[in-house]
Amino acid sequence: MTFLNEVTERFPDAVSFAPGRPYDAEFSLDDVLADVREYVAHRAAGDDPGAAERSLLQYGPTSGLVGDLIARLLASSEDVHVPPESIVVSVGAQEALLLALRTLFASRDDVLVVPGSCYVGVSGAARLLDLTVRPVRETADGIDLGELDRVVHGERTAGRRVRACYVVPDAANPSGATLSRADRVALLSAARRHDFLILEDSPYRVFTGPDPMPSLKSLDTGRRVVQIGSFAKTAYPGLRVGYLVADQTVRHPDGRRTMLAAEIAKVRSMVTCNAPGLTQAALGGFLLRHDFRLDKATATTAAHYRQTLDEVLRTLDECFPAGERERLGVGWNVPDGGFFLRLRVPFRADEAALRRSATEYGVIWTPMAFFALDGGGRDEIRLSCSALDPARARDGIQRLARMIRDHHQS
Repeated sequence: MTFLNEVTERFPDAVSFAPGRPYDAEFSLDDVLADVREYVAHRAAGDDPGAAERSLLQYGPTSGLVGDLIARLLASSEDVHVPPESIVVSVGAQEALLLALRTLFASRDDVLVVPGSCYVGVSGAARLLDLTVRPVRETADGIDLGELDRVVHGERTAGRRVRACYVVPDAANPSGATLSRADRVALLSAARRHDFLILEDSPYRVFTGPDPMPSLKSLDTGRRVVQIGSFAKTAYPGLRVGYLVADQTVRHPDGRRTMLAAEIAKVRSMVTCNAPGLTQAALGGFLLRHDFRLDKATATTAAHYRQTLDEVLRTLDECFPAGERERLGVGWNVPDGGFFLRLRVPFRADEAALRRSATEYGVIWTPMAFFALDGGGRDEIRLSCSALDPARARDGIQRLARMIRDHHQS
């Protein structure tokens, strides 16, 4: 991230496909302030308005103030029905990841499985906690479930236990891949068969079309999924509000039973104590204003992301006709939505190539090798479409196409 920021700052006029930041044309401070007031009015209905206000300004409960509203959102938007006490409101999804990992992993013999190319937030958090991480090869459609079985068996033979598998099942960062429904069912079956949990992190599902795949949590009948959520893409990144759903039962040696969310909240009490009340209130008002429907809340931005992604794919088709792709050494996937796609290029996609791209062609991208834990991605780049408008994205792809053709001719 430091390197990408340095390149972006040095070449401010370049077309940048590097940042995965949300499109911010719809952001409004007035809306945020109105949402805070909406939330206070909702909590104060039939009660003391002063108490509702004080709850935002005083220390708050470790699990959060708006778990009940997030539970309503999950029920209406994802057909996930969980009690509010199974939800921990976090300071962004990154904190939720860190808390889940710290709570679940007790020793170096507990193994975290991740896709071969994965979101740096989880690999970085695992490294920070000194966890044992095993990458699993990916196919064009996501994590390779046959390889997952082999990794689990190999770890068991070595005396270790796969404790959890991290996946982004919808329009994944960085690959853009989406797991099919059949693969989702198979992954849940593997979790039951091998006795591990699934950490489902899916901030892009709402941007994969009008009929998105069901979440893993909605298909989960055995409480194998800990769902991690973020409102950075659907509300405002600056709120820094995320959540996790952990409705699993924890059995203690003395016979006591507690909910996993309660154990995560204990860990959280030693980290940030609680998410800020004011930002939770802004989120609560946002959910109330949109009737707990994220598809309604994100209709405008979803259309923007779709238009930009379609323009990128259309321009790639124009710049690289089907008959020339093999000759030029170029290929790409076609995501069903989200922010990202993966492009194979005919050169080593490293930092030197990125500097040359920014300097000579005025276009910035992210090497897939930055995300790869298995040594892959050396001739692939990640293109992020979210922060660009269609015309700017088209210009960027044309610049990148010139670089690729110049390389082939040299």
